[in-house]
Amino acid sequence: ISPPLAYCSGDSSACRLCLESKLTVMASEPSMIAKCAAEFVGTFLLIFTVGCNVLGGSATWAAVSIASVLMVSIYALGGISGGNFNPAVSVTLGISKAMGGPGMDWKTVGIYAGVQSAAGIAAALCYSALFGQSFNLSPAKGFEWYHAGLCELLYTFMLTFVVMNVAAAKKNVDEKNQYYGLAIAFTVIAGAYGAGAVSGGCFNPAVALGIDVSSAGLGFGWCGVYIVFELVGAALAAVLFKVVRPADFDGEKSAATELVSEFLGTYMLVLTVGLNVLGKSKAGAFSIAASLTSMIYALGDVSGAHFNPAVTVAILASGRCPDLTPAKAGSFIGAQIAGGIAAAFTYAFIHKGATFALGPVGESTWAGVGVAEIIYTFVLCFVVLSVAVSERTKASHLFGLAIGSCVTVGGFAIGGISGGSLNPAVSFGIAAAQTFNGGFFYKALIYSMFEFVGGAAAAGVFKVTHEVDTAVPEEKISA
Repeated sequence: ISPPLAYCSGDSSACRLCLESKLTVMASEPSMIAKCAAEFVGTFLLIFTVGCNVLGGSATWAAVSIASVLMVSIYALGGISGGNFNPAVSVTLGISKAMGGPGMDWKTVGIYAGVQSAAGIAAALCYSALFGQSFNLSPAKGFEWYHAGLCELLYTFMLTFVVMNVAAAKKNVDEKNQYYGLAIAFTVIAGAYGAGAVSGGCFNPAVALGIDVSSAGLGFGWCGVYIVFELVGAALAAVLFKVVRPADFDGEKSAATELVSEFLGTYMLVLTVGLNVLGKSKAGAFSIAASLTSMIYALGDVSGAHFNPAVTVAILASGRCPDLTPAKAGSFIGAQIAGGIAAAFTYAFIHKGATFALGPVGESTWAGVGVAEIIYTFVLCFVVLSVAVSERTKASHLFGLAIGSCVTVGGFAIGGISGGSLNPAVSFGIAAAQTFNGGFFYKALIYSMFEFVGGAAAAGVFKVTHEVDTAVPEEKISA
């Protein structure tokens, strides 16, 4: 593209070079054929990887493999077609645009959905031919259609909601963030380990259709049920995207916007905790960390994405966030606890009333629980303050991954001692659900006390290590 003339603003219709530049940019827009090819390739690779992992018996790392192929395909092809690879994503974009926000016209949605569905069927037939067998689509043994459907709805919602926030929201598009592919892929890790034990973890109509068609000899029809729930999740994502980002729809942000953000983020976090525990996941801590990472990237610029009363207390105690008043912090904590309890009731419903207890694990003692929860809640809160609050050590693109990784650290390190709650909203949710099976709610208060101590300690240490953030520059002193 030729640069505009020195005297031209670069936006003049009378300037020949500017006109040529605009025509060159317009000509560089990928054609619909290129976009469809990109969608076919990305969707094919995703679903082929799903099948190979299932038929190859990769139980522990399957979700990571599937999430990884989604991530690399998004980074490789997002600039061509948008990297949807999922009819639910395309439908969410269509609904958003129809409501006056960012998105995609319905004609393109229809074309994309058709290409994605064809790619899903082709990929499923290919992996079936490769392995000489296929696998059927249905709820896991012991679960009904509505249990599986709810899992598909909630995690399709999560996936499409994260897509809208990290890849379609005007602010993130303008800033050209580089974490969008990671955030989207991590929703697969969040859902596959927990919800996958109930529904199989499709979260994508093209996946459901491909699996069902390729295994038609074993029975056909479940894809219809799955797709309905997935599309409802997609519609819910579009509506709540408008709620948390009213400015993208020519509206105005309100205090309620931030509370909805905190509720949603905490809800998905605690839901993932419960489904992983009850589903006896082999990678529970990593799955939970992935859910936190994705929701932080999605909502960090909406409410700050605390999703944890201990984090809110740590930020308030640090004194580095003037907008977080004690009253606002209290409202955040209320929304977080409400989200945690609602999520706990949801996972209990999905698992037909099953819950799990909060308290020392195995032969651990309450003293051990206290030490474990204080230290690793400290780690979590200190990292939040360091990578998301401090101007000196702020991580502009990796903040979500850094914070989420604290859950991986703590979950595996002390899961065998305290369970690794590290969050009063998690503790309240677990204890509230367990009361239906004879549990005691007071345990949540004990855990929360330890976690708040960890958060307060993090704020104190942060003030010492990051005093440079508030130091008066030398030039101001000399002046």
